[in-house]
Amino acid sequence: QVQLVESGGGLVQAGGSLRLSCAASGRTISNYNMGWFRQASGKEREFVAAISRFGGTIYYADSVKVRFTISRDNVKNTVFLQMNSLKPEDTAVYYCAAAVPRLRWDYSDPRGVNYWGEGALVTVSS
Repeated sequence: QVQLVESGGGLVQAGGSLRLSCAASGRTISNYNMGWFRQASGKEREFVAAISRFGGTIYYADSVKVRFTISRDNVKNTVFLQMNSLKPEDTAVYYCAAAVPRLRWDYSDPRGVNYWGEGALVTVSS
């Protein structure tokens, strides 16, 4: 089992940047595909970005492409989400996710996630 703890959330003005970190414990994250999802108030949890076990494959939601960058450091057992050019519509709780690799990786489906962090609130003011 793996435990995930997000950090780096906060309040930022539109156009600003934040960097989220997800520190894992219990097992090495090299065993998992990793990702970020977010959930705005009153909305469904949605996919943001995903990265394969050793970083060779990366996916982004269209809404964050170019602005956000996902990365991982398997030695430090940490996943990152660099968020630039933030918009008010990026306001949400951001969740780190770990998924056991399967033959077919449905990276954007939250039902495929095996472990979740507690979430980090990101608020973007206009």
